[in-house]
Amino acid sequence: MRFALYARTSTEDFQDPVSSCGWQREAAQILVTGRGVIVAEFVDVGYSRRLPWSERPQSAELLMALTDPDRGWDAIVVGEYERAFCGDQLTQLLPLLQSYGVQLWMPETGGPVDSAIPMHQALMLLLGGQSQREVLRARYRVLAAMRNQAADQGRFLGGRPPYGYRLVDAGPHPNRTHARWGRRLHQLDADPATAPHVRWMFAQRLAGVSVAGIARMLNERGVPCPSDVDRERYPHRSGHAWTLRTVAAILGNPRYTGRRVWNRRNSGVADATGGGWNAPQEWAISTKLSHPALVSDDDFVAAQAIRAARPTQDGSPRVYLLAGLLKCGFCGRRLDSH
Repeated sequence: MRFALYARTSTEDFQDPVSSCGWQREAAQILVTGRGVIVAEFVDVGYSRRLPWSERPQSAELLMALTDPDRGWDAIVVGEYERAFCGDQLTQLLPLLQSYGVQLWMPETGGPVDSAIPMHQALMLLLGGQSQREVLRARYRVLAAMRNQAADQGRFLGGRPPYGYRLVDAGPHPNRTHARWGRRLHQLDADPATAPHVRWMFAQRLAGVSVAGIARMLNERGVPCPSDVDRERYPHRSGHAWTLRTVAAILGNPRYTGRRVWNRRNSGVADATGGGWNAPQEWAISTKLSHPALVSDDDFVAAQAIRAARPTQDGSPRVYLLAGLLKCGFCGRRLDSH
């Protein structure tokens, strides 16, 4: 028989795709020795097992090849169930393979999977549940560890520093193995070039200046915006001007209080800015200061509550005590002040 090997590596940052694919190929080769030969390989690198086969590039290409009578192989072999499937993916995939007369071979079954055999049915349910449990346990452990590192230890958990900060060395990694590999911790420090602009923005906001007004004054003063300071991070932006959204994001970022904040963004929920935002009660905030503060806690909270007063025709601002507090009882829209 002619076999097509399917292998998968979840990430190329912390796993060696060559080594991972190598042991999967070896396990598959042992299974088919004396029964056939592997003539094609489909390897996905950097894709989670939770994704269905149709959403992984190489497995999707393998599925497309099923329709080609001249595909050059007769069956599919995998080196390990957990590398290829999660949950009930295999149960859903088998009818499609059977419709094209293609078998799926796994080391766990010692040969082709047969959904008509009760033992194979039970094995698929067991392996699917085990694979799903492994994903959930790993996710829970990683998130719990990151929450602890952010809230209790104030650790910098990666990513680029926000505008106004720069990364500095914070000593060797606490894990001895990582430390022997030369990995070191990093922490945020005030950037002499951009930190004064952040302090100025908060001062203007506390003085009652609107977000749009702050953006306009920054542009008039020629202050470099974040995309101008870090072109590598924002290659898709012009890097020439401050926008209202950029200023609002800085004024609403609690990391400027000197505390580590984690889990603000929910990467699994998309919105107009590319990701959703978790509710504040879901954030992990360090109990102690982890880096120099550019604004005090009290001033940061006060800045969030400020609504700039609109000037009247004669130029004098008019303050309405109920501004932003009233909503229409019929449609729920916020009432304007007049």
